[in-house]
Amino acid sequence: MDCLDALFTRRSIRHFLDRPVERAKVEKALEAAHWAPSGKNNQPWRFVVVQDRETREKLARLTVSGRVIREAPVAVAVFMDREVSYHREKDIQSMGACIENMLLAFHCQGLGAVWLGEILKNREKVETLLEAPPSWEFMALVSAGYPAREGASTRRPLREVVVWFKNKG
Repeated sequence: MDCLDALFTRRSIRHFLDRPVERAKVEKALEAAHWAPSGKNNQPWRFVVVQDRETREKLARLTVSGRVIREAPVAVAVFMDREVSYHREKDIQSMGACIENMLLAFHCQGLGAVWLGEILKNREKVETLLEAPPSWEFMALVSAGYPAREGASTRRPLREVVVWFKNKG
């Protein structure tokens, strides 16, 4: 898939087929996530892949998006390792780039995925459930699988969100 096609056609997918995802596809998405840019190349991301139903059910109980977690055969918990962090805001920005790379990699392999953030209200419970080391801070959960339906989205016209600065000097 062409890079720009991937960017313009990726959608958040919230309905999945009851079909397992090949490990190689999950690993490829994680590799893409791992290649995101990070300040000083500190690579603060850490991942916990959850495929078993029992743990996904426990995660599902921690968010209003529970159905999405139950239905998707793969959940990837994304953590930031504070031990390698050098600047919190910059590292959180890197985490966003990492997650977007993962979403695009899933999409390019014919899978669907969605970035779930509301579950952060239960950050500590997720960290305990997934036995995260003390230095790992839960940042997001990505649910992924084979899409059961297409995602849809719209965007404001570019002219509403862009200002072209003109130097007056």
